[in-house]
Amino acid sequence: MEKNHANKKKNKKKWWILTPIIILLILLVSIVGYGFHLYTEVKNNIDDNMHEQVSDHVIDTEKTKEKIENKDNINILLLGIDSESSVSGRSDAIIVMTLNPNEDKIQLVSIPRDTRVTIVGRGEEDKINHAHAFGGPDMAIETVESFLDIDIDYFARVNMDGMAELVDLVGPITVNNELAFSQGGDTFPLGDITLTGPETMNFVRMRKEDPRGDFGRTERQRKVIEGIVAEGAKIENITRISDLLDVLGDNVSTNMTFSDMTSLFQDYRQTASNFEDYQMQGSGTMINGIYYYIVTEDEINRVHDLIES
Repeated sequence: MEKNHANKKKNKKKWWILTPIIILLILLVSIVGYGFHLYTEVKNNIDDNMHEQVSDHVIDTEKTKEKIENKDNINILLLGIDSESSVSGRSDAIIVMTLNPNEDKIQLVSIPRDTRVTIVGRGEEDKINHAHAFGGPDMAIETVESFLDIDIDYFARVNMDGMAELVDLVGPITVNNELAFSQGGDTFPLGDITLTGPETMNFVRMRKEDPRGDFGRTERQRKVIEGIVAEGAKIENITRISDLLDVLGDNVSTNMTFSDMTSLFQDYRQTASNFEDYQMQGSGTMINGIYYYIVTEDEINRVHDLIES
């Protein structure tokens, strides 16, 4: 169904993510003790350039702090905004990232952008990616919470074009490619391959040649994320923290403060050792001439249980 849908769409949809795990690399500076000046630079950049407040009724910060103290699961909503998109403000990627300290894992649940849901605050059914366009992070958060019956503790909004800059800064990165293909003038053979920033963008954007469609693309996204984390954690990249901050400051906004990130890094850093990903299952259909992705109640309950377990 996804493959058929892809053939119907004339414009390319860019469906990949940059996760707040990358932001956690910044916090290595506090672990290795790089000095007060650099520590202050990191803190000020995050709190001044990357911080974006959400309404108090949308995210209960006190409740989130209690969850961190108790080392409960923390849910972070990731919104990928493609600056090349023909419709400004729509989220091309919608991911719920759960930090699970009890099982030492990070779980990424992808919600297809065309999923038909009730948009909170508008009272009408529409594609879930429209929520951000209608009401910014607040409406996107509330819509996802209502759809999956979960609490969101933090959000991060990412400009997708920043991926290439980040890879070029910390990389190149190495990933294992399981499907030989070409995209955007680049050729990707089977096996371990090395990617520059522009090559990474082509690597994760491909879908039409992949028999798994969006599922295959999600797998490539995960590999790129892990590649960035692996390179970013190397000591030679820690010394480039100022450059990393500049890239993140230009492309990431989040309601997490430096203090929040520090707490997450200290209490949840072991979760980064194990990634699990899941894409919500459903089927495509046309309603009044518009394509929607329909997810059953059973699948919604399954995903709720995955996140809450």
